[in-house]
Amino acid sequence: MTAWTSFLVDAVANQLELRPRWRDRVQLNCCSERSIHLAVFIEPFLQFVLDGRKTVESRFSVNRCAPYNAVRSGDLILIKRSGGPIVGVAEVSKTWFYELDKPALHSIRTKFGSLLCVEDSSFWDSKSNSCYATLIQLGQVESITPITCLKRDRRGWVVIREPQRQYRLDTVVT
Repeated sequence: MTAWTSFLVDAVANQLELRPRWRDRVQLNCCSERSIHLAVFIEPFLQFVLDGRKTVESRFSVNRCAPYNAVRSGDLILIKRSGGPIVGVAEVSKTWFYELDKPALHSIRTKFGSLLCVEDSSFWDSKSNSCYATLIQLGQVESITPITCLKRDRRGWVVIREPQRQYRLDTVVT
């Protein structure tokens, strides 16, 4: 982890350990099997997430990039205001990954549109050239005391920490 991501993880951990419903559910130490992500939100969607009205987050891209195939159930998302601080946290309940074509985009719109709080058809038009979509059901969402974030690049999603994965080597016998 970089200095700014270590600072964020420590600051969030300090706030969450004081909250009983998070203390036992989310371990932020280095041994955790959960990934930690930073997601940048714009208004009004940020407030919709914090209010509990928006229960599914979507990320569309032309290229395979995070969070596509990088976020899993149980992971923690640090919620960052665009151009501002970290203002909330969410636990991932479920994920869906799509390689997009017109029928898949239509299916996403039909199935998830209201959960995404997207009612403007221009949003869907703007996603028509996307090749990949990640949909993330947000479980527990909670506002936190704002934490300054020194992230300065334009990425809307950053994988801050991936767990140490244990790999098993299988022997193939022929």
